[in-house]
Amino acid sequence: MELIFPTVIIILGCLVLFLLLQRKNLRRPPCIRGWIPWIGVGFEFGKAPLEFIEKARIKYGPIFTVFAMGNRMTFVTEEEGINVFLKSKKVDFELAVQNIVYHTGKMGTVNLHQFTGQLTEELHEQLENLGTHGTMDLNNLVRHLLYPVTVNTLFNKSWFPTNKKKIKEFHQYFQAYDEDFEYGSQLPECLLRNWSKSKKWFLELFEKNIPDIKACKSAKDNSMTLLQATLDIVETETSKENSPKYGLLLLWASLSNAVPVAFWTLAYVLSHPDIHKAVMEGISSVFGTAGKDKIKVSEDDLEKLLLIKWCVLETIRLKAPGVITRKVVKPVEILNYIIPSGDLLMLSPFWLHRNPKYFPEPELFKPERWKKANLEKHSFLDCFVAFGSGKFQCPGRWFALLEVQMCVILILYKYDCSLLDPLPKQSSLHLVGVPQPEGQCRIEYKQRI
Repeated sequence: MELIFPTVIIILGCLVLFLLLQRKNLRRPPCIRGWIPWIGVGFEFGKAPLEFIEKARIKYGPIFTVFAMGNRMTFVTEEEGINVFLKSKKVDFELAVQNIVYHTGKMGTVNLHQFTGQLTEELHEQLENLGTHGTMDLNNLVRHLLYPVTVNTLFNKSWFPTNKKKIKEFHQYFQAYDEDFEYGSQLPECLLRNWSKSKKWFLELFEKNIPDIKACKSAKDNSMTLLQATLDIVETETSKENSPKYGLLLLWASLSNAVPVAFWTLAYVLSHPDIHKAVMEGISSVFGTAGKDKIKVSEDDLEKLLLIKWCVLETIRLKAPGVITRKVVKPVEILNYIIPSGDLLMLSPFWLHRNPKYFPEPELFKPERWKKANLEKHSFLDCFVAFGSGKFQCPGRWFALLEVQMCVILILYKYDCSLLDPLPKQSSLHLVGVPQPEGQCRIEYKQRI
């Protein structure tokens, strides 16, 4: 009897503890765990993340947790979690991306100046390479324009390769690096040979060229490039050995989203005849109807062409990143669920931008909805979070918007363009960044006379 009583007490104590833990877990969001230790549902999730999230939203509701690759990722796909995600001190941005920082370097916030003159010159130079007419995949056309334009503007005029073989290498390695960037920050490099090879190629390129990049000054005003300013900060706060990593991260940040945004903007405009006609009327009213002249695009000109800016922002709304991330540092409550510390809290701009409460007819391309935004004061529409919010907004957002606007203006000013294929579906393979098109979308262009 003496032995039975303590045993009963221990069993009852364990039962109470179990019930308490179960009660605590009942307040957590539903969790999709899988059966493989550490990997969880990583394989299924990695095949098509956006499709996985959509099925989970339908089955579990707007908040759910996915366990994959040793991480608990709690997704918030509706508006209720926005304030917690963006403003709560219980979630942290820098901890959420520390693995990416470790593998690829960290980009500091650098004030971006307006580069209208240089961007115009660079775009004209690259447009000359297209000739007077032709047919090609629109995504490739945009890459052939914006890769050299961006590199020459932000890094160094002589840094982008000029011979065909080296240009082809740059394109191949960057596309491979971009394709697996989000996986490269989480998985061992031995599992991602193409990504690892591309990363090594770019790091060696930066290591070789950084002395020349740092020494080069603008012939006009002796000013520094964005990369030079970044390297100054990097080498003050860390060691020079990290400079190639910072350079590579800056290269990825400046190209990975601007190119698909420019592609989708042109594709949307050209596939909507009424919008295309209105855009062309605006361009003609500012610059005239001929397409031969090498026009200069000023900030005043951009203000007269608000429809183009609306088209770019509407494109970003529709093609927003699948997620932006914070790390939960203290348990936080969202919609009566308790999100435990250690979770990665994933806010989904892609789904938030499809909320009909804020964006009526959310699946339609309607640039006119941006009339309501106070863009003069750099204010976007409510629930538009593609660039993040507060002090953690994308520091390059205004340069990217400027670059895409000017790219669209100069292409449509110089060429009569038409799509030869339907608007493609977007790829569902990635959560980070603007999605790429799935399949080709050919464009025919002829110089305007």
